[in-house]
Amino acid sequence: MIRLGRLLADARRRHKLTLRAVQESVGISNAYLSQLETGKVGAPSPIVLHKLSELYELSYATLMQEAGYPVPEEFRETDSGMRLAARVGDTTREEEDALVEYLMFLRTRRQGGDR
Repeated sequence: MIRLGRLLADARRRHKLTLRAVQESVGISNAYLSQLETGKVGAPSPIVLHKLSELYELSYATLMQEAGYPVPEEFRETDSGMRLAARVGDTTREEEDALVEYLMFLRTRRQGGDR
C-alpha cells in the first residue's frame, strides 16, 4: 500500500490540491485520504480509487493493481514508465532523457562505481 500511497500523494501534489480540497471535490474525508497516502488503509474501496483516478487523471486499472486488486491482463500495468507518468505527469523527450541519465547515475553510485 506504500506504493499506492506515494502514487496518490504525488498526483495530489502535482494537481496542487490539499487534502481538504480533495475532500470537497470527491466527498472522501481528508483523514481517510491521509491514511491512503501513508499506506495505512489495507484494502481501499474501489469506488474511492475510481473517484481519485478521475480527479488525478490516473489510470483506474493502475490504482486497482497497486491496491492489490485483480486486474484483467489487458489492463494490467506492465510498463514502469506508465507508473512514473502517473506520478509526475506527462514528460517531454528531454525530461525523459534527463531522468534516464540521473537514474543511471544513481544505479552506478549504488554499485560503487563512483569510487
